[in-house]
Amino acid sequence: MSSTPQSPSPALPAGAPPGLGRPAAAAFGAYVIWGLFPLYFSALAAVPSLEVLADRILGSLVVLIFIAAGHRHRAEIRAVIARPRVLGLLCLSAVAIAANWGVYIYAVQTGRAVDASLGYYVNPLVSVVLGVVFLRERPRAMQILAFFLAIGGVAWIAGEGGGLPWIAIALAMSFGTYGLLRKLAAVGAVAGLAIETAVLAPVALGWTIFAAAGGVLAIPSAGPLQVLLLLAAGAVTVVPLLMFGFAAPRLPLGLLGFLQYVNPTCQLAVAVFLLGETVSEAQGVAFVLIWIALALYTGDAVVARRRSLR
Repeated sequence: MSSTPQSPSPALPAGAPPGLGRPAAAAFGAYVIWGLFPLYFSALAAVPSLEVLADRILGSLVVLIFIAAGHRHRAEIRAVIARPRVLGLLCLSAVAIAANWGVYIYAVQTGRAVDASLGYYVNPLVSVVLGVVFLRERPRAMQILAFFLAIGGVAWIAGEGGGLPWIAIALAMSFGTYGLLRKLAAVGAVAGLAIETAVLAPVALGWTIFAAAGGVLAIPSAGPLQVLLLLAAGAVTVVPLLMFGFAAPRLPLGLLGFLQYVNPTCQLAVAVFLLGETVSEAQGVAFVLIWIALALYTGDAVVARRRSLR
């Protein structure tokens, strides 16, 4: 937290309830930080993706241990450990988020940040399908149309010879599954992430020890910037999650849903304008179809919310 005077709250959309300035700014800031992740992980391209993932998990656990030292978080963690069903859900969500982090790091390090941004554009529509399948939610007609438009975009890439965009699919599915499991677990952001990283930490630590014993650990020979980035991986992971955790319960779902597109838009811009990646013709068509799908999805969500408030 900075000690400098706070700037005025950003302007809110017309009709937005008062008092949403700080939560909206926190959500926007979290999405921007996530959107800049391609720059962060591309700077670690010389470090194996599994090592970056292990450092991210272990660093996050260290940061969360300090944050969770407060009585409220410790009490919640103890309560979760005493509930086998919730603990089991968090073990599964730990696997889902580790898969998401690992695929994302690999995508950026191999010059496929455009594919990664595509995955996060598709993610909201994947979440709708998971809600229908596992939560028995009833999709609206516009949501169904949006989903099939997105499927059409993915199919277009595959049909035009670009191959199945497995990175985009893996990211959308893993993060959608993570969101579903966390919704079912209904655990606070700090306690949930602390337990997830604690579940993953033995594997991450074991891999690190094995790599060090085999002489393949990159950090001993890494440059100062890479060492600093690896050491900061935990804080870089936890801070935007806490910002999002502060904002999510305080914002209308429609506004939060609209803001989430800041993340893949920033990722796409960074990939093209700063990292020098190109968007193929097939990817361009897919992006257009998915953007149309998201416009329909977002507009339908806004209309549905307004009707529910009448």
